[in-house]
Amino acid sequence: MADRPASNLWTMRAGFLMLAAVIIVLHLIPLDTVPRRWAPPDFLLIFTFAWLLRRPEFVPVFCVAIVMLMADFLFQRPPGLFALLTVIASEYLRKRTTVPGETSFVAEWAAVAVAVVGVTIAYRLMLIVLLVPPPPLGLSLIQMVLTVITYPAAVVITQLAMGVRRPAPNESGAAGGRA
Repeated sequence: MADRPASNLWTMRAGFLMLAAVIIVLHLIPLDTVPRRWAPPDFLLIFTFAWLLRRPEFVPVFCVAIVMLMADFLFQRPPGLFALLTVIASEYLRKRTTVPGETSFVAEWAAVAVAVVGVTIAYRLMLIVLLVPPPPLGLSLIQMVLTVITYPAAVVITQLAMGVRRPAPNESGAAGGRA
């Protein structure tokens, strides 16, 4: 019986890694060769935040770092920059989830919006400081807004399709629950 929660934990961590791999592969598939006038939401970022805010133990910091570093390499971004900013934002959000069930969804969404805006602004500023040409400002703003707007859909998919829900207050072993 003691092995069941541990195996579930590692199964869900593997599920997060598989979800990230699917998102990365779908992002890399050349479905349209004509440049778009808009940028899609950053699904990898919002699903990471959705999983992290639902069950922080399913998304440890090393998983976030590995997934985002791999995405940096595959998306041809400066290696480690977006990964570092995402790890900082995810740890900011992790600190906010010390007691489950205490925050409303609107407060959670606002915290995610602050994290997404922070990552976007810091990423652009660091690219400018490093003398790397940043993407057009309009595309970055469109992607940032669409990422924030799409977060509730990611939460619904995370809960309904993947079964990642907030732990009950009396659930043992959960972040903030009784051990």
